[in-house]
Parts: sequence; C-alpha cells; structure tokens
Amino acid sequence: MNKEKLLSDLHFKAVRSSGAGGQNVNKVSSKVVLTFDLNSAQGLTDEEKLLLETKLTSRLTSENILILNCDEDRSQHKNKEIVIKRFLDLIQAGLIVPKIRKATKISKSAIRKRIKFKKNLSETKQLRRKPDIN
Repeated sequence: MNKEKLLSDLHFKAVRSSGAGGQNVNKVSSKVVLTFDLNSAQGLTDEEKLLLETKLTSRLTSENILILNCDEDRSQHKNKEIVIKRFLDLIQAGLIVPKIRKATKISKSAIRKRIKFKKNLSETKQLRRKPDIN
C-alpha cells in the first residue's frame, strides 16, 4: 500500500452541511464527501484490491466506489482531515489478513485426567446416596 498514491486517488467534494447552525449552514459548504474508486486505485496491488473488495462489500457501491462523509466540524479543512484519517484507518483495517486457525488435538493425558475427575465425582455422589436396602 502506497499512501501517497492512495491520497492522490481521492476525490473531494464540499457540500452544505445539514442540521443546526443557523445562517452559517445556509451559506458555508463545510461538509466533505470523499470518493475513492477501488478499481482505478494506483496505490494498491491487485491482491490488495481483491482483499478490500471482499472486506468492504457493504461499504462499496456497485461500481466499487467508496464514499465517506464528514460534517462533524464547522471547518471544511478539519472535516477533510477527519475524513482522510477515517479513510486510511478503514483501508489499513481492510488489508489485515486474519491468521489461519490451526486445528489442535487434545492430549491423551488431558483426556485421562478429565475421565479420572469424572469418576471421582461420580463416586463421591454415589457415597452420598442413601443405601438401597431391599
């Protein structure tokens, strides 16, 4: 993953933010919309693209475009920084390959110990019973 090439592939769009804020909301375009085309990304290898495509399927559009929004701050520059940080965190989390689980076998001594414990418990419970006199 090449961060500089990835950041050059990003497209930003400033939009008017919704919600409270008075006249400032109507005048200033502080919301930032980040779009990233996964297919044409130059900072990723083909394997990384496939991995991200499988891991981020719910967040990608049908054309494999990732769209992120940020309208947390009143400043457009801060919103841009926040959305870039979110994007990089998302990409790094998506590129993590989970470790393959290796099947392990329970040792024979552990099996013997468990069966011995069960027999001892059974014996103590049987000793607690009233004697069966017929």
